[in-house]
Amino acid sequence: MLLRRFYLALILVLCLPAITPSYAPAQDAAGLVKAELLAEPASIAPGEPFTVGIKLSMREHWHTYWRNPGDSGEPTQVTWKLPKGFVAGEFEWPAPSLIRVGPVASFGYEGDAILLARITPPRDVRSGTTVSLAADIAYIVCEKICIPGEASVSLSLPVSERSASAPTNAIFDAARSKLPQPSPWKATFSTEAKAITVSLRAQGDAIREAQFFPYDNTLIDNAAQQVLRTDGQTTQISIERSQIAKTIPQRINGVLVLQEDVGGTIASHAFAIEATPSAGSAAGEGGMTLLYAVVSALIAGVILNLMPCVFPVLSIKILHLTEHRAETPRRVRLHGMAYALGVLACFTVLAGVLHGLRAAGAEIGWGFQLQSPLMVASLAFILFALGLSLSGILTIGTSLTRVGGSRLLQQGGLSGSFSAGVLATVVATPCTAPFMGASIGFALTQPFVVGLAVFLALGLGLALPFLILAFVPGLQRLLPRPGRWMETLKQFLAFPLYATVAWLIWVLSFQVGATGLLAALAALVLIAFGAWAYHVSQGQSHVLGRAFQGVAVGSVIGAIALAIVIGQSNPTGPKAEVSSNAGSDAFSDQKLNALLASGEHVFVNMTAAWCITCLVNERTTLSTGAVREAFASKRITYLKGDWTNRNPEITRLLEKFGRSGVPLYVLYRANAEPVLLPQILTQSLVLQALEKI
Repeated sequence: MLLRRFYLALILVLCLPAITPSYAPAQDAAGLVKAELLAEPASIAPGEPFTVGIKLSMREHWHTYWRNPGDSGEPTQVTWKLPKGFVAGEFEWPAPSLIRVGPVASFGYEGDAILLARITPPRDVRSGTTVSLAADIAYIVCEKICIPGEASVSLSLPVSERSASAPTNAIFDAARSKLPQPSPWKATFSTEAKAITVSLRAQGDAIREAQFFPYDNTLIDNAAQQVLRTDGQTTQISIERSQIAKTIPQRINGVLVLQEDVGGTIASHAFAIEATPSAGSAAGEGGMTLLYAVVSALIAGVILNLMPCVFPVLSIKILHLTEHRAETPRRVRLHGMAYALGVLACFTVLAGVLHGLRAAGAEIGWGFQLQSPLMVASLAFILFALGLSLSGILTIGTSLTRVGGSRLLQQGGLSGSFSAGVLATVVATPCTAPFMGASIGFALTQPFVVGLAVFLALGLGLALPFLILAFVPGLQRLLPRPGRWMETLKQFLAFPLYATVAWLIWVLSFQVGATGLLAALAALVLIAFGAWAYHVSQGQSHVLGRAFQGVAVGSVIGAIALAIVIGQSNPTGPKAEVSSNAGSDAFSDQKLNALLASGEHVFVNMTAAWCITCLVNERTTLSTGAVREAFASKRITYLKGDWTNRNPEITRLLEKFGRSGVPLYVLYRANAEPVLLPQILTQSLVLQALEKI
C-alpha cells in the first residue's frame, strides 16, 4: 500500500517541477567591472526598511545590461545572502542608454550604474549587534566582445534603536535621480503593419530627442531609428515593429527618455509609462487574436495525441477505456471526465508556473521542466515503474494497469483516470505539434487569465479523443471486449514505456556528469529490486511478507536519495552534441550577429535532446545529402542551438519569433527579412526555402 501511494503521488508531483536558474561559468572579467554593495544608513533599526545599492563601475567603452538587454546581452542577476528574517524587495533599474555596436542595438549602462533595492529587517533583530549582508552578482560586460563575470559583495551594519544616516546619502540621491519617474501624462498606442506609435498628451516644443525602451524584448526593432513628432499638444514616438513580433500586448510598458531644451541647456528626463490602446486600436491588431490562439491550441492538443512522446501513455489510455466497458455508461463518462480533469489541472499548474517564473525574470518556455535533470530522472523512474507494473512484476493497483473488476477498480478507478491525465500531460510536454508554437508563444506574452485560456484549450484538445470515446457508446463498441488477451497486450505495452525510459536516460546524459548518470542507472536498479521484493511479499507469511515490504520501501527511499544526487549534479554535463549533423556550429548571439553583419546567409536550428520532433526533423531532413549540399553550394552557415539545458540566449531568440519552445528553424538571408520555417520539416520544404537565396 505504501509503495503504491508513493508511485501515485510522484506522478502528481511531476506537474510541479522546481526550476533553479543556472549560469555558464564566468570567464575572467577582472578589471572590467568593479562591484560594490552600498547601504544608505550608517546603522539600521529593527523592523525599519532601508535602501541598499549594487554599484557597478565599468571600464571606459565597456557596458553591462538593463532588464531588457535589447538585441544581445543578459540582465545583471543578483542573488542575496541575507540573515534570517531579512527580506529584499525588487530592484529599481536606472534608465538605460542606447548602445549601438555595428548593426545591433543594446540597452544598458556605461560608466557607473547603481541598482537600488529595499531591505526590511525583522522586528526581533537585536540592538547592539552587527548584521552582515552579502550578494552574488552575475553579469555580462561587453565592448567588441562579451565576457560573463561574477562578483561577491558584502557589508556589515550595526543595529541600533534608531537608524542613522551615512556619508553615502549623496550617492543614493544621485542614483534616485536616474530612476524613471511616474509619467505625468496618459500614454496610448496605436499599431500599423510595421510600426507602433506611442502618444503622450505632452507639449513637445522643447523636446529635442526621445527614446522608448520597452520591457518586452520582442516588441520593437531595437536598432531602428525612432521618429519624434509633435503638434504642440501631443508628442508621438513612432517605433518600427520587430519583424518577427506576432502579437501586440494589451499594454505596452517601458521607459521613455526625453532630451528637453531648458533655457538653452539640454536636460534628460526618464518616465515610466504604461500605454493602453488608443480609440480604434486593439492589442493584437495585425497579429494573433485570442480566438485564433484558442482554436489553434485546441487543434494542436488533438494532434499532440499522435506525437511519438505521447504514444506510451496513449496505449495505456486505450487499455484503460477497454477495462471500463463493462461498467455503466454513467461510470464510463465519469472516467472520461476524470481523465480530462487530470489533463486540465496539470495544464493549469503548468501555466501558473510558467507565467510566475517568467514574471520573476526566468527565461523559460514550453518543455522547461525537462531542462531539469531531476525532472527528467523522476519521469524516467515513474515510467519504469509503470512498465514493471504492465509486465506483472509490480502491481500498483490502479485501473491504469489492473485487468478485471477488482474492488480497487470500483473504488479508486477515478483517481487512476485522473492520474492518467496528469501523466499524459507531463509526457506530452517535450513534443511540439503543428499550430502549437505560435499559440503558446501568444499565451506567454499575455496576462495570466488570457494565457490560461490558451493552455486550457491545448489541454482540452489533448483530452478530447478520450473524452469523445467515453461519451459516445457507439464508438466504445468498436473497441475489443475485455478478455485474457488483455493480459498479453498489457505486457506487450510495457516495452514502449521501457523505450521511453531509455530515451529519457539518454536525454539525462546531456544534462549531468558521470556521477549523476550513474546515480540514475542505480536508481532504476533499486526500483526494479523494490518491485520484485514487493511482488514476492504478496505470497509470503505475515512476518516474511513484512520483511520483503520493508526491503521494497528501503529501495524506494534509496531511489529518492539518488534522485537528490542527480538534482545536485553538474547541470551542464558532458558537451555532447544532440545530433551528429556535420557542418553545424554552436549557436551564440555574438556569432549570429557577426555573421549577419558580414552579409552571410545563416540557417539557425534550435533543438533539444528531449524534443522528439527536433530529432525526427534532423534525421529525415536536415541531415540528408540534398540539404547539406544546398547549404554548401549557397554558402549558408548552419548554426545549431542546444536547449537541452537552460540557455537565455536561445530563449530570447525563441521569443523574438513568437515561440515558447523548440523546434525553431530560421533562414537569415543577407539584406532580406528572415524566413521562419514550420516546426514539421520536409526535405522539399527546406530546399524550396533555400532556392529563394
